[in-house]
Amino acid sequence: MLKIALFGGTGRVGQAFLNFVEEDGRYSVYALVRRTEGARIPDKCCQALTGNARNQHDVESLIKDSDIVVSCLNTDGDDTLTVSIEHMINAMNAHRIKRLITIGTAGILNARQNPDLYRFETKESKRRSARAAQEHARVYERLRESELDWTIVCPTYLPDGPALKTYRFEQDVLPDGGKEISTGDTAHFLFKQLESDQFVKARVGLAY
Repeated sequence: MLKIALFGGTGRVGQAFLNFVEEDGRYSVYALVRRTEGARIPDKCCQALTGNARNQHDVESLIKDSDIVVSCLNTDGDDTLTVSIEHMINAMNAHRIKRLITIGTAGILNARQNPDLYRFETKESKRRSARAAQEHARVYERLRESELDWTIVCPTYLPDGPALKTYRFEQDVLPDGGKEISTGDTAHFLFKQLESDQFVKARVGLAY
């Protein structure tokens, strides 16, 4: 049984991802949570470990015996993404783990009209603030320098919703005219990447 080290399992996409894992039954998950009390982690497939993604020791303790690392962390209003990705890379290198799948944002995909720019640097992005996208971009640039087999899943506007399992995806850019994608379908695509190498070392845009 493959072991998944999961960050951000209590968030919206993380919760939906765990539903797919539990339903599938072929994976065991170790999830890092700030507080185990009240954490909505399914006991059937998942074990919760208390810790903080900003702490190198906590990150390494979670990752050391895993086969795949999955991160559904959000920007949290600070630099948690860039701090934690450094810890993940260090731990994965130390324990010779290669596969990392993480949730990003459509803002760090290439702009269609100017592929040399990120979407968040152009009028293609409708966000008023670029701070979160800049944090995600730093994660992407750091992963690109690494030796890991990474994939960054990049959803556009992300309302809560179930998995319809019919959506569009495209490497490096947002599917043309894409406006939104549900948390359920984002988690569905994320789950499918556990056994796929189609988008190794790539960003993937998701939208309906």
